Amino acid sequence: MTDQTASTESLDAPSADGGDSKPTAPQRRWLTRGTKEPGGKLPLFDEHGQKVSERTIRSCIHHGWAEPWFANPLKPDWLVCKITAAGRAVVNKS
Repeated sequence: MTDQTASTESLDAPSADGGDSKPTAPQRRWLTRGTKEPGGKLPLFDEHGQKVSERTIRSCIHHGWAEPWFANPLKPDWLVCKITAAGRAVVNKS
């Protein structure tokens, strides 16, 4: 198991197949921004210009609310993601 795998497996909320998980406030804000973008692209930076937490991004991927979209050749360590149908559903649930 890699460190990356360990960090996503140790997240508090249940995985997407649990069906009863809800996004945290930061996750919901991030996912909501993806509903307003072409193709569901999720932002790399928040409203204040700060990089979105990698933990937030990986947790959303783990839950099936977001998925990696493409590799950024200029910044390979940045996760460029888009919102999934499950992510849209969880945002629209409120």
